[in-house]
Order: sequence, then C-alpha cells, then structure tokens
Amino acid sequence: MTVIDAHHHVWDLAVRDQDWIAGAEMAPIRRTFTLEDLRPSARAAGVDATVVVQTVTVAAETPELLALAAADPLVAGVVGWTDLTSAAVAGELARLAGGPGGGYLVSVRHQVQSEPDPDWLRRPDVIRGLRAVAAAGLCYDLVIRPHQLPAASYAAAAVPDLTLVLDHAGKPDIGSGDLGGWAAAIRELAALPNTLCKLSGLVTEAPAGTPPSAFAAVADVVLGAFGAGRVMFGSDWPVCLLASDYAGVLALARSLVAGLSAAERAAVFGETASRAYRIGAAARTQD
Repeated sequence: MTVIDAHHHVWDLAVRDQDWIAGAEMAPIRRTFTLEDLRPSARAAGVDATVVVQTVTVAAETPELLALAAADPLVAGVVGWTDLTSAAVAGELARLAGGPGGGYLVSVRHQVQSEPDPDWLRRPDVIRGLRAVAAAGLCYDLVIRPHQLPAASYAAAAVPDLTLVLDHAGKPDIGSGDLGGWAAAIRELAALPNTLCKLSGLVTEAPAGTPPSAFAAVADVVLGAFGAGRVMFGSDWPVCLLASDYAGVLALARSLVAGLSAAERAAVFGETASRAYRIGAAARTQD
C-alpha cells in the first residue's frame, strides 16, 4: 500500500518569521524545520510521498516550496498561497504553474480561519478567485473553524467544478465533547460531491490526555459523511509535535480506520490524495 502524507509543513526562520508561532505553548516548534528533519520519521513510518502546505500569506513562499518539491523526491505536491481576491489571480496561478517546479502545484490555500468575517468564503471576489483556481486545474484547501463550515458549503456549491479539501476535519472542538453542530455542518459539506476531507491535525485540537474514543468520534463522523474514498491522511508535522511525534500521529490514524476494509484503508492512506492532488502526474511537466 502506497502511503502519502497529504499535509505537512516546513519553514526556515532565517528566511522569514512565522508570526503565528507565538506564546509559551508554541515554543516547542519555534525553530526551523526542514525536509531533513522530517525524512527519518517519514521513512521509519513507511511514507512514500508527501504534500507540503503553505504556512504564511506571503507570495514568495509558494515558489520556494515548488523549488523544494522539484529538488526532493519525497515531496510530490505543493499546496501554495496566492491572493484569491486579486483581479490578477488567474495570471498569478499561470505564472506559478509555468515557473520552476510549477508542475508540483496541486492546490492553493488561504488562512481563512484567521479571517474575522465568518462569511469570507461567500464574498464575490473570493468566489471569483475560486473559479480561477478551478480553471487552473487545481484544488483548494480549506483551513477553517467549525463556524465557517456553512460558508465553505456555499463556496463548494457555487464552484461545482472545483475540488475543495477540508483540512484538519474543520478543527472540531474535541475537548468539549460537544460535536453536534460541527457534525451537522460536516454532513452538509460532505453532501456536495466536490468536497474531500483530511484526517489530520486532530491531536492539536484536543487537550492532553484526551482518550482515543474522542478522536474516534470525530473520525466516525468524517468517514460516515465523506466515505473513505474522499478522506486522506495528513500528519500536520511539525505542528503535531506539540502533542505527539510523527509515529504517534500515524498510529492514531491507523487506529481510527482499523475497522475499514483494506481497500478503504488504502484510499485514506494514499489513493484519495493521489487522485485529488494528481500525485505522480503533478511532476510530469518537470521530468
């Protein structure tokens, strides 16, 4: 079974600050993380390929990630950033795709979770940008919080030819034990066929000591709503290191899908990401 880690990050604090890494609770990851830091853990876990994801709303980061993918066989895809609200978004996407490593660009993302407007994804300029992403043949990753899920459903319905990938299962409040509102919104989003979900980032959405049953409750909603064929695994390394090491995150994910068939597990751990992100095909123009 091919294993793809569909969500991880790298950053170099000597190149630019990551201002979201602030406060004592974030101190363990306030340092530079490179592919060389990830490689031993990924290799030990049997990971065959990864997708590296943007961290900051800085245009220069995406070309850097594309160059990284072109230079290292571990990285099979890049989720980059561009300004969706810009009138020049189509041209910028074409520039990225045509530049060095551009064949590795598989999706774009914006830190919607930080937008004060809960309806940011309903804005006409954002919808226009999402249509440009679809026209470029790319996916769009959603990093949002539960209260923003209805707007995500609106965007998915408004741009039906765009595949939207929900990161971190929409960041449910696992510690509260109250998943009702989140679960209803997840089912609404999953009812739209152009949506997928990452089983990722859960360990940092729960307080220390959270029992496995709490994570299982989240996975049951996600798998029940989307089906294994629309769910993909992601480690969210190195952010996950705030709560667990790489092996622990992968072990948790495997436990959450243990009741699935072999074919369904293969989908979650590789085939969904390969299909959605065109893993393997993404680099064809560069080889």
